[in-house]
Amino acid sequence: MVTYPTTDVEEQYWRNGQTTAGIDEAGRGALAGPVVAAAVILNPRAIPEGIRDSKQLSASKRENLALAIQQSAVAWAIGVADVAEIERFNILQATFLAMQRAVKALSADPDSLLVDGNRYVPSVTPVRCIVGGDRLCLSIAAASILAKNHRDRWMTTTAHMLYPNYDFDTHKGYGTQKHRQAIVSFGPCELHRPTFLRRIIDRRPDRHV
Repeated sequence: MVTYPTTDVEEQYWRNGQTTAGIDEAGRGALAGPVVAAAVILNPRAIPEGIRDSKQLSASKRENLALAIQQSAVAWAIGVADVAEIERFNILQATFLAMQRAVKALSADPDSLLVDGNRYVPSVTPVRCIVGGDRLCLSIAAASILAKNHRDRWMTTTAHMLYPNYDFDTHKGYGTQKHRQAIVSFGPCELHRPTFLRRIIDRRPDRHV
């Protein structure tokens, strides 16, 4: 059953004249590429129709909704943590870093943050964590669309052009069978996350010579 996000949480703030930013990430579970976060302050008087958890939308629908969200929101921003930061800090801390960068890049300061998940780093701005927030909360769902659209576009263009052997334009760095086989055949590239690849690299033929 498809769950449709609502503005029930946001309205608790809007009734008091406050703004709140939804925050979500994309790419946390991928084998390659950055983790990308988005922060969105929706305009309660101009919310695009059709906002859902990004995973419930087709690529073309995400693209259209991303543009509509960017055009109508009070503010929006993207934050990125690259592979080196994922390896240095671990994926959870790198995700928080990307989220913090997105919030810092907003052109307006929100009165509160709505974060997908069950925890977040200490923040001066009040934070409310919502498990499954991308399915329940419209601001977080909007952030999920911006984050995934931004990351997918980067992986299918820049990443694929740099390393065409890995077909990043089809799997966006996630662990599909085709991607895993490419890693076995060609070895990892600079966009791969070494700590995510240990079992796959052990299957390479040259590891058994």
